[in-house]
Amino acid sequence: MNLFERTGKMALGSRLRLLTAKFTDDAAKIYELYGDDFSPKWFPVFFILAEDGEKTITEIADQISHSQPSVTKIIKEMATSGLVENNLESKDKRRNLVDLTEKGKQLSEKMKVQCADIDLAVEAMINEATYNLWEAIAEWEFLLEQKSLLKRVLDQKKLRESKNVKIVDYEPKYQSAFKSLNEEWISNYFEMEAADYKALDNPQEYILDKGGKILVALYNNEPLGVCALIKMDDPDYDFEMSKMAVSPKAQGKNIGWLLGQAIINKAKELSASKLYLESNTILKPAINLYYKMGYEKIVGRATPYKRCNIQMELDLLQLI
Repeated sequence: MNLFERTGKMALGSRLRLLTAKFTDDAAKIYELYGDDFSPKWFPVFFILAEDGEKTITEIADQISHSQPSVTKIIKEMATSGLVENNLESKDKRRNLVDLTEKGKQLSEKMKVQCADIDLAVEAMINEATYNLWEAIAEWEFLLEQKSLLKRVLDQKKLRESKNVKIVDYEPKYQSAFKSLNEEWISNYFEMEAADYKALDNPQEYILDKGGKILVALYNNEPLGVCALIKMDDPDYDFEMSKMAVSPKAQGKNIGWLLGQAIINKAKELSASKLYLESNTILKPAINLYYKMGYEKIVGRATPYKRCNIQMELDLLQLI
């Protein structure tokens, strides 16, 4: 236990495995205590067959949340011990079933006494403990269903790394980064078009001089993300959010979200009421990001880009 005091919560999995091993070791000895030749790992399969009757391996795997190969291996071991028989034909002869043998059914009846003793022993431990482990496990299972530990750690990693991200206004020294970052992702999925070169080669003339803005994301002072706010001559929209690009080596650091939020705030400062953007549904992470920001899909507008197959808008007045 001193080890876990030193490691802290990062060793939760190791601690749970050790606890599981203790339960498994005791379970094997309990079966011996009651004179049963039975392996603890068989119990979930055995219980399902005892309670529900014949099942396919797929049905068993789904109910006990095991893989089919794992259940198949357990079935083979139980068959060797004479507790189950498999490859039984269903009534419609379309499925192979598994069921308890007569020996398995007799063991099921015999184990009811031992299960009652175990239930009482566990209940006594719960009453002795400060916290109800059984209820806590159910709660943790629910929480992990909502968001896995991996996703929770990823969120913390993004949050920590995003603290090293700084969003700054465009300067001429960032022109090469603005162009290269956009060229990189466009060329990776599509091909550069005339409208791309127009904005990327002349950002001052095409974007800034017309009342637009460009923001640059610096990660440890290196420009690894860019995004533009292009002034639109349109009765419905004030600006287009465009030319968002993040270097592959900076992905996973929340830069896209930070850039998007900064662009939205910049649009609000310019008294904009609606933003517009164009994209392609092949860019699933980007589309998900836009939806997360509050953008909604629209249809029916002309576009200068061949690669565009989705158009979206953001009502800034609804964000206030």
